[in-house]
Amino acid sequence: MAADPGVPAAPPERVVSMNLCTDQLAMMMADDGQLHSVSYLSQQARGSALVEQARQYVPNRGLAEEIYLMDPDLVIAGSFSDRTTLDMLRRLDVPVAVFEPAGNLSDIRDRVRRMGAVLHREEAAARMVARFEARLADLAAQAPPAGDRPRAALYSANGWSSGGKTLPGQIVTAAGFDLVADDFGLAWGGFLPLELLAMSDPDAVITGQPYPADSRAEEILDHPVVAHLKRDSMRGIVSDQDWSCGTPLVLDAIERLAQARRMATGAGR
Repeated sequence: MAADPGVPAAPPERVVSMNLCTDQLAMMMADDGQLHSVSYLSQQARGSALVEQARQYVPNRGLAEEIYLMDPDLVIAGSFSDRTTLDMLRRLDVPVAVFEPAGNLSDIRDRVRRMGAVLHREEAAARMVARFEARLADLAAQAPPAGDRPRAALYSANGWSSGGKTLPGQIVTAAGFDLVADDFGLAWGGFLPLELLAMSDPDAVITGQPYPADSRAEEILDHPVVAHLKRDSMRGIVSDQDWSCGTPLVLDAIERLAQARRMATGAGR
């Protein structure tokens, strides 16, 4: 197997992360004093699952000049980070490790192991993966069997609904639900018209946290059809910061969603 070009030869001592999701993985795994800076997004409560921890680090806005002056020996970025910034840092001989976002639950294990490799924290990564797998297996064992599962619709801006081959969809199925999107052939996600959402009559409708400002893309979430479907006890579920990134923190989202399912259905487990 070819060597990972993002893995430094020696353990990095001054790491800068410039992506919300790599921030969280790095904070969960870095040795004391190893992580110097995280993106400013990690210090904002709306999207960050580790906001209080993130506020202990120097914030950055992903600017090449800003990061270079921090004198890092490793920069960790996401694949959607600004390409110009990453190219400039590389030209300045700053090592850069780029992470793809986790698209499903299996990817989380890979991202944890790679973060362990780039930080030279392989043993910590192995322990984290073991805990993740054990807790995920326990949650799976508590889920109802096929044919006895309530149905949920993930419904977000522009009427997008995530299916079972996406990370949000797998969070929902791991909590013991079947997905409406899968019924309509949207395993990878896609636009679900309001008419189909209404006709599917899901047991739960899961929406994201709305942005504070008006958004045309989110207007569909205020439609009377969606409001009607969310009136039931299990239908008003809102995804939160634990859903934002593919890290072991998604287990908290699965557990809370499973608890909502049990309370609404009167299940004993």
